[in-house]
Amino acid sequence: MSLVVCADVGSTWTKAAVVDLDEGRLVGASSAPTTVGTDVLHGLDAAVGVAVGRAGVTADPHRLPWYVCSSAGGGLRLAVVGYEPLVTAQAGRRVGLSAGANVVHVAAGRLAAADLAAMRAARPDVVLLVGGTDGGDVDTVTHNATRLARARWRVPVVLAGNVDVRDGLREVLAAAGVPVTVADNVLPRIGVLAPASARAAIREVFLRHVIGGKRLSRGPRFARLVRAATPDAVLTGVEVLADVVGGDLAVVDVGGATTDVYSVLTPDERAGGPGGEVAGVLWRARTVEGDLGMRWSAPGVVRAAVQERLLDAAGQEALVAAAAVRAADPGFLPADGEGLAADGRIAALAATVALRRHARGAATGERAGRDLRDVRLLVGSGGVLRHAQAGVAVGVLTQVLTDHAGGWPLPRAARPVVDVDYVLAAGGLLAGEHPVAAGALLGRHLGGD
Repeated sequence: MSLVVCADVGSTWTKAAVVDLDEGRLVGASSAPTTVGTDVLHGLDAAVGVAVGRAGVTADPHRLPWYVCSSAGGGLRLAVVGYEPLVTAQAGRRVGLSAGANVVHVAAGRLAAADLAAMRAARPDVVLLVGGTDGGDVDTVTHNATRLARARWRVPVVLAGNVDVRDGLREVLAAAGVPVTVADNVLPRIGVLAPASARAAIREVFLRHVIGGKRLSRGPRFARLVRAATPDAVLTGVEVLADVVGGDLAVVDVGGATTDVYSVLTPDERAGGPGGEVAGVLWRARTVEGDLGMRWSAPGVVRAAVQERLLDAAGQEALVAAAAVRAADPGFLPADGEGLAADGRIAALAATVALRRHARGAATGERAGRDLRDVRLLVGSGGVLRHAQAGVAVGVLTQVLTDHAGGWPLPRAARPVVDVDYVLAAGGLLAGEHPVAAGALLGRHLGGD
């Protein structure tokens, strides 16, 4: 067997898997608490050691190839600076989300002193500087790049704006000591969103600057192992799975602090032209709901569910106390049926609200929302679903698929499945170097045929 290790170093748990590349099969898996308080390698090595043992491998685990993604230490925090709120700034935000970033700040127009102060306060790891279609406005992106240079900005910048001034602005930033990486314009023409180059540049900066800068490990080994931010790896896995399934699909990942939604849609040639999205349509997209989570953000789930009329007064009263307990103790594990039932209810509400926002366009910024009617597969992810009884986890997804009061057109024939073996991240990590094995792994565990 040709075996490799795939691991995700999350904010609270580190998940490891051993994959047989020849068969595209998971042969061993394990998880361990992420050891952010000491050195994340402690938890990573522990998880990998158990996973390799379960795969029946007696050799040193370090002799196997390792593919690692990480969202530890807050993951990748991104600020976006664009020309106009509804066009390039919105396009940049969408691209940042697709690159696996937590978009912590968005600014539009000519940066002033107060804008710089607000951006510093958001503590981004990377700034995505965009503005102007190719051949269009150059004044705003030029002003903003110059302002960053004069402010002695030291956070890495990805420059992905108007190609007419890109090289000159790179020199301005570099001469001032600003770490800068250039990429193709994210919005080369109105209505045309081109994320690939900027997404790759953000990934490169994440690996080169951010991982080591978070001081998650004392030595250089962890930085050498990490290949992507976890949401970036997951979206790549979702893209591979969509190719395997041969149609539209969606994923809802219910985490402790956020609920992420991914969707891959078939491009619609009717989306362009008059009335189309001026910031373009991202056919492979991710959204992050920072107020919806199982632990830190559990009270936000209750509030959002009330706003969405998913909970009446009695239902709200029943969940408020349970949500407060979970927010106060993120390591809380339910020990009885009542606690498990509360977890299942919070998960169902988080998934339902997150899909509503994603489909309506509230989270993506798309005026017409995202058309999920042709979604063939709805995948559930996150520890609360992976560790729940099969019927409970699928029941959460079934509630989403029967959300007739949600104000969005439901998938017409979607099959719910739970990523019990946590292979989406593994498939995404393997996709670049081992695309056949990645497709086989995802097809075997999630594709259904």
